[in-house]
Amino acid sequence: MKQKQPYAIIHEDSNITAVNKSAGITVSGDRWDESQDRLDKLLEVHYGSRVYIVHRIDRDTSGLIVFARNEETHRRLSKAFESREVQKTYFAIIHGRPSWTETDCDLPLAPDGDKLHRTVVDKPHGKKSFTSFRLLLSASSYSVVEASPATGRTHQIRVHLASLGHPVVCDPLYGARNSPKPVYLSSFKKNWRGDPLDEKPLLERLGLHAAKLVLPSDEEAGLAGENSALTLSAPLPRDMAAMVKQMEKVSGKKLSG
Repeated sequence: MKQKQPYAIIHEDSNITAVNKSAGITVSGDRWDESQDRLDKLLEVHYGSRVYIVHRIDRDTSGLIVFARNEETHRRLSKAFESREVQKTYFAIIHGRPSWTETDCDLPLAPDGDKLHRTVVDKPHGKKSFTSFRLLLSASSYSVVEASPATGRTHQIRVHLASLGHPVVCDPLYGARNSPKPVYLSSFKKNWRGDPLDEKPLLERLGLHAAKLVLPSDEEAGLAGENSALTLSAPLPRDMAAMVKQMEKVSGKKLSG
């Protein structure tokens, strides 16, 4: 059986390519496992030329990644990310029902802070970190939130949500007791009448998706027209979309935003 390609190209031109990547593949080399497939190398095979990394998302996070196609665009895009000119939006499915509709988290973070190589909250020595959150939907003991990180620390959204008491579902590092348990419909739908021996999980990987990027206008880098930012969007993958649909049915509400 032919293996499914772990990415879909959603925008490409002579300066950049933007892809919606599947969960489970690294953007570049993994220092803990160099044998894993790499998205940058797959794209270089596809194009027959080098692509340049300007930002990253976690291996187990799905969604939007942008690569530069030449050195000048790489330089200008990297500068835009470093100076926080790029707007980033994620969707996360989390445990619990937040008491807030909107909230911010500015806990400073330190990468590789324990024996599990996790990012940890470190108020005296951690780097400044800031994420805005907005509640979109709740159903039983699960919720969907929009996350907008202003900084780009390793695992930032995951750590900030866990610190707020609402870890991302199926998170093997920051979830409850570090247990990445799959999510089943029977766990939040009242009077579920299926066969527990045959039930398939709705979601069994990290419930985090990079949904949107807004790149600043930069005609010289070929990113947009005059005074016009370039907005890129990646739809939810099938597994997360299926869980959101079931949450909508259970709650009787549609995903807001």
